[in-house]
Amino acid sequence: MDTFQRIDELRREWVDQYVKVNPDRPELLRFKDIVGRVITVNYNGKAVIDFQDGGWYDITAAPEFLTRLNADEAKAKYKNINSAQPIPGKAG
Repeated sequence: MDTFQRIDELRREWVDQYVKVNPDRPELLRFKDIVGRVITVNYNGKAVIDFQDGGWYDITAAPEFLTRLNADEAKAKYKNINSAQPIPGKAG
């Protein structure tokens, strides 16, 4: 599988998902218990995540680092509606 296919697969899996970080990862403790939303996945395989503080952070897009949340429950905890918006449907 080439890099582009791998990244496309990661994007389909992670983009617009609500997530929390794995609290067992000491480097991610500052995001513990904060709901974030994946904006995109970059070509380094990192999920670019909005954690509701105005900044976007890149964290490896893998279950070892991130836990996907139920969208209905997570939306109630996700407070930042003025940041990146979900991908719109195709025009036309």
